Amino acid sequence: MWLSLLVLLALIFLYRQYRHRHKLQNLTDKYVLITGCDSGFGYLAAKQMDNLGLHVLAACLTKKGAEELKNESSTRLQTVILDVTDCQSVTSVANWVSGIVGNKGLWGLVNNAGVSLPIAPTEWLSKDDYLKVLNVNLLGLIDVTIKLLPQVRKAKGRIVNVSSIAGRVTICPGGYCISKYGVESFSDNLRREMAPFGVKVCMVEPGFFRTQVTDARLLKENFKIIWERVPDEVRKSYGQQFYEKTCSITDLLQSKTNTKLHLVTDCMEHALTAVYPKTRYSAGWDAKLLYLPLSYLPTVIADLFFKMKQPKPAQSL
Repeated sequence: MWLSLLVLLALIFLYRQYRHRHKLQNLTDKYVLITGCDSGFGYLAAKQMDNLGLHVLAACLTKKGAEELKNESSTRLQTVILDVTDCQSVTSVANWVSGIVGNKGLWGLVNNAGVSLPIAPTEWLSKDDYLKVLNVNLLGLIDVTIKLLPQVRKAKGRIVNVSSIAGRVTICPGGYCISKYGVESFSDNLRREMAPFGVKVCMVEPGFFRTQVTDARLLKENFKIIWERVPDEVRKSYGQQFYEKTCSITDLLQSKTNTKLHLVTDCMEHALTAVYPKTRYSAGWDAKLLYLPLSYLPTVIADLFFKMKQPKPAQSL
């Protein structure tokens, strides 16, 4: 019995490996739009897809980011300025893409643009703080996707949404995790809607990587700004020591981040170029071995895990 089970598991593993290795042909005929290409995953992904021979349309937030990327890429790569929170900007880029791809359509849309700040305990934040994150990570992603769906359908292409392991288990307060849970829900629904059109929707769920999202300096500046505007009564309830320990956690977080950004962009590449792309890609050992399993365990275990890492407020019981 055990031998039969082992043989079955081995066959399943070999079959999955066989599917994983099959790549599409004629990649040089395909167009891919990637958002958030100023730095981090987007910057590396644009260069990586360019090296594969794809026609990369790299959307950057700043002219500086666009110029730096063009200097590092082939003449085939084209850049455009895009603010995903601005509906007019999104519409303008969608029209620009349509004019470039023509009847071929857009093979790939990689929704990578994202922010993490502000992050702070809920009582320190305002509704506008949440909106700053949601407008980029979720509502901006939805707007870009809706405007470009006709072109993706035309090509029977791929949509790759960069979520996070924070979309599977809540790891911090603020709008970041909320936005990533929203990306998961939106992607699941979109995948089912687009299946009859031959469009595949994939999600990439990275763990902690060395990007602006986990930059200790930016996180500390964020905490300082928010802490200074917190009402005196709230500040007294949490205490100066709580604030200082919260700031110190950012250094620990950055020291544990993964510097191998290609683990994430390799997932994007597979989603865009594989004959059989996965629905979800987990990138990083922490995502695979810690946070993803933690998301399946009873809530009380996850609560205990995060409780061990959190500082206690001054007036806690």
